[in-house]
Amino acid sequence: MNRLWSKSVLMAASLSLVGLFFAALPAVAEDSASLKAKPDHVARILMVTQSAGFKHSSVTRKNNDLSTAERTVTDLGLSSGLFKVDCTQDVTKDFTKEKLANYDIVFFYTTGDLPISQETKDYFFNDWLKKKGHGFIGTHSATDTYHNYKPYLDMIGGEFDAHPWGNPSEVTITVHDKNFPAMKPWGDEFKIKDEIYKFKSWHPEKVHVLMSMNMAKTKHHEPYHVPIAWCKDYGQGKVFYISLGHDESVWANPKYQESLLGAIKWILNLEPGDATPNPDLSKAQEEKAKADDAAAKAGK
Repeated sequence: MNRLWSKSVLMAASLSLVGLFFAALPAVAEDSASLKAKPDHVARILMVTQSAGFKHSSVTRKNNDLSTAERTVTDLGLSSGLFKVDCTQDVTKDFTKEKLANYDIVFFYTTGDLPISQETKDYFFNDWLKKKGHGFIGTHSATDTYHNYKPYLDMIGGEFDAHPWGNPSEVTITVHDKNFPAMKPWGDEFKIKDEIYKFKSWHPEKVHVLMSMNMAKTKHHEPYHVPIAWCKDYGQGKVFYISLGHDESVWANPKYQESLLGAIKWILNLEPGDATPNPDLSKAQEEKAKADDAAAKAGK
């Protein structure tokens, strides 16, 4: 009896230890979900904020500290744990074929003709950017860059023409694709104060428009479509652009930060998003803007 009792006690103790061991482990479902939410590696972003034309306050460094835009993206990487950011205002040194091999995303808040070698530009547009997992993000004056360089204009999707809505202009923005990762923070429609661009070299048949200015809800009216953000596929790579970001207050806006983070997740294939060109939407927005402009002028 004593021997049987001892075996029973030992077996019960063993089962208890096994139970405690498995209880300490995380649920398999939770672990799988956690893994799916993270890339296989911590991505790296090369953020270029060099100004060869007008220099915005959002990318102006003071006392050798990072600018507002640079600090915002760097902090997003740290808080999300998804990526690390290297910031440069010297493309001659840092934007080279050799150094691009270290990065997954190139991020531009730039102006003018940057002194990047032709060999590097050819490599960037024809090879690097077309690879799966690679992408380009442009904010605000990225479309005020390389005005006379067609490969760049074809890549980014539009070219700065003017800003009839100077900073700070309060405008209403309509979101067209609420399921796109970079659009989720904004809702259906929102108001914001910033400088708003109009574009030329605009080819709506090549981009997926994500949000537009609501011409009926602005003080200044113009008879044309004003896209605010769009995306596109580029080979197996991806491109995202948003014209907001002139004013430093925009960079401090949590929704703007979440929007940039959503774009980064899309490029890294962590969240799905539709990049199918939607020219019919642009056509409808063009007609609406003309009607809104005519109505505003008739009401004066």
